[in-house]
Amino acid sequence: MAEKDQQTYSSANGYSRTTDPESSPFQSDEELKRQKRIKLFTYIGIFIVFQIIVMTVFGLTVMKVKTPKARWGEISVETLNFVPATPSFDTTFEAQIRIKNTNWGPYKFDAGTATFLYQGVTIGKVDIPKSKAGMRSTKKIDVEVSLDTNALPSSSTLGSELSSGVLTLTSQVQLKGKVELMLIMKKNKNASMDCTIAFDLASKTVKSLECK
Repeated sequence: MAEKDQQTYSSANGYSRTTDPESSPFQSDEELKRQKRIKLFTYIGIFIVFQIIVMTVFGLTVMKVKTPKARWGEISVETLNFVPATPSFDTTFEAQIRIKNTNWGPYKFDAGTATFLYQGVTIGKVDIPKSKAGMRSTKKIDVEVSLDTNALPSSSTLGSELSSGVLTLTSQVQLKGKVELMLIMKKNKNASMDCTIAFDLASKTVKSLECK
C-alpha cells in the first residue's frame, strides 16, 4: 500500500525517480571520456595521414634528383674566313654555355671540355672551368672558341658545303658533378649536351642552333 502511495505521489508531482544504471552520473563521465578518446584517436589518425602526404610530396619534389642540362646560349661570331676551293675555313666566336640546375640543392661540377666537330672529326676544343650551379638556377660561363680545318682529311666534302653558303658543325659536352641535397645527400649526375650549329657564311652569323 505504501509503495502504491509513493508511485501516486511521484506521478502527482510530475516526476519519477529512476534507478536506471545507464543514466547515473558515473556512467555519464565514462561516456564523456570515451568520446574524448575517440576524438583524440581521430586527430592522431588525421595527423598521421597528413604527415604521410607531406612526406610523399617532399620525396617526389624536393628530394627527387634531376639531371642538370648543359646548353649553348648566345654565340657572337668575331671572325669567319673560308675558301671553298682549298677547301678550308677558320673562325673565332664568343659563346656562353649554360648549366641549368632544377634541383632543390646546388650542382657542383668538375672542369670539362666542349668539343666541336665537322662530320665527326674534331676541329677544336674549349675548356670549361670547375664551378657550381646554385639551387634551381642556371650557371652561365663565357668562353672564346677558335676552330679551323687543319685536322680535316683531304677527302672531306667541306668544299661543296662552303659553296652552299651554310656551314654545319656539331658540339658535344659532358660535365661530371654531384647534386647536393639537405647538406647530407649527394648524388652523381652528368650534365651533357649535343648541339648542331649552322653558320650563315654570307652574313657570318649563326643561322640556327639546336641542342638536345
